[in-house]
Amino acid sequence: MNQGLFLRALLVQALVVGALFGLLLLLPLDEDFFADYGFAIGPVSWLACSLVTARLLSLPAGLALFAALAGGVAGTLVGLVAGHAPGLVISLLVFAASCGGYDRERDAAPLDA
Repeated sequence: MNQGLFLRALLVQALVVGALFGLLLLLPLDEDFFADYGFAIGPVSWLACSLVTARLLSLPAGLALFAALAGGVAGTLVGLVAGHAPGLVISLLVFAASCGGYDRERDAAPLDA
């Protein structure tokens, strides 16, 4: 586990998700919009934020999408029991842990035939 990458992924994803959350609050949308469409907006936004994080940290997009999926599933399960905020925290931690396991040197190594 690359602890530096874990911390960077955690911080960047939290900032990107937080910035998007702030932007959505500024839009003139009523609460019914999120009640009606939040089931789609949340996951799509989470995936988009993970791609931004991947770009900023020079990570493969596939890794970021996998990490987002893993974090999203874990966060959803926690969110069903404990609420949205604890679910988001777990999502961020699982996302960062998945990214922290990435090894650039192994990815760049040529395959032996």
